[in-house]
Amino acid sequence: MKKALKDFDFKNKKVLVRVDFNVPLDGDQVTDDTRIEAALPTIRFLMNEDAKVILMSHLGRPGGKVVKEYKLDPVADRLADLLGKEVYKTDESIGREVEEAIEKMDDGDVLLLENTRFHPGEKGNDPEYAKALAGLADVFVNDAFGAAHRAHASTTGVAEHLPAIAGFLIQRELEALGRATDNPEKPYTAIIGGAKVSDKMDVIKNIIPRADYLLLGGGIANTFLLAKGLEVGDSLVEEDRVELAKEIMDEAAVKGIEVILPEDVVVAKEFKADSEYKVVDVKQVPKGWQILDSGGPKTLEKYKDIIKKSKTVTWNGPIGVFEMDQFAKGTMELAKALAESDAYSVVGGGESAAAIKKAGVESDISHVSTGGGASLQFFEGKPLPGIEALDDLEE
Repeated sequence: MKKALKDFDFKNKKVLVRVDFNVPLDGDQVTDDTRIEAALPTIRFLMNEDAKVILMSHLGRPGGKVVKEYKLDPVADRLADLLGKEVYKTDESIGREVEEAIEKMDDGDVLLLENTRFHPGEKGNDPEYAKALAGLADVFVNDAFGAAHRAHASTTGVAEHLPAIAGFLIQRELEALGRATDNPEKPYTAIIGGAKVSDKMDVIKNIIPRADYLLLGGGIANTFLLAKGLEVGDSLVEEDRVELAKEIMDEAAVKGIEVILPEDVVVAKEFKADSEYKVVDVKQVPKGWQILDSGGPKTLEKYKDIIKKSKTVTWNGPIGVFEMDQFAKGTMELAKALAESDAYSVVGGGESAAAIKKAGVESDISHVSTGGGASLQFFEGKPLPGIEALDDLEE
């Protein structure tokens, strides 16, 4: 158990808060403020506690130098709109300008530092940069679940120099993901999609001992179909992972877990939006065609039935190329089935979260994780450096 906001007195304290404001921008406009909104409960709590709130975040991959399009000014403007309060902004993340701005802050004020990845020491967890950041404040709060799998100066380095506490978002993520994976209510169904078996291998291995059903889709399912001796045409597969897929199916069979593969799929002649396409049985994928949606009608019916009788469902990775409408049906229908089910549902991974948003069912899912890589690492059963660095709550 990590120390939480309620375990500390923030009154009149300078609080350095790592948030995840890695949001999409179009010029000087934030096009999706989901991650900013996710940080609001922690920010508002600290404001109400009369703390001086100093926020830091990365944005994009500027490579340790100043890149104009990755400056956080549009983020500060959007945050000010959401808070209904002025948000001060510096042009650096450390140094005299920052120190002077902090000295001018009143209790309850909010200041956003410039993009931490403009500093060459951020990604390498440079101890001097971490120490300089820590020197700005009395206490550190990490609320950036989206960066919790990174051991950077602003996530783990700072925590070595200050009391380090979990924000509300991190707490919520850990509770939700933990409930779904540590001791899930049965039957537990894991839906795993995406392009490559290699990307999700550790997730599958970690989930197998706990799951009752493993529903596979996307390029991952193609590799498993190949492992069962089926022809998949020109579909995306990883031939070097076929033996691994066989081992997984054997292990699942020994443990009484059902690995469910597509029965019918949507195939296309070419990987493009205006390609000719049709639904075929998985045993009849034509030569030269490729599977672009694992969700044919029979497959979806079967997957929906399993979701309906499940008490816990986790979903990581789309089951088709959902960015193209004619290959989105499987992923969209799964999203709707998950939203309509009574199961405790957790969606992790950036693409799956985007699919849930596209389907318009976000509010009907128990938990949609804000961390793509972080939630994937959690599902793999691996520690998250940004969480490990926080102070433990003394029993």
